Amino acid sequence: KRYKEAESFFRRSLRIRQRDLGPEHPAVATALCGLAELAAAQEKNDEADSLFEQALTIRETQLGSEHPAVATLLEKYSDLLSLLGREPEATEKREHAAKIREGQARIQTADSVH
Repeated sequence: KRYKEAESFFRRSLRIRQRDLGPEHPAVATALCGLAELAAAQEKNDEADSLFEQALTIRETQLGSEHPAVATLLEKYSDLLSLLGREPEATEKREHAAKIREGQARIQTADSVH
């Protein structure tokens, strides 16, 4: 029952965000990510895969491929891909996320020095 309630919430949130903010807004990606995590928790892996991919496309397009929110999504998506036995794809996404995190750490270090 809780999954149904959560799914209803995320789908409603997704519709509102798409309507009010547009289909490519980063907040839409956040709702898609929530739906993806929910689908994965219910072992609806094909649906989760598709939702993660949609969310990733939006975040990379709207925020840039090196944004910390992209790294977070890549980490979550890589967990699903590992679970599905798609280790080469999972590794690629994990490595990209790590590269983003390293870049962010360098920026923060440089900022703190000045």
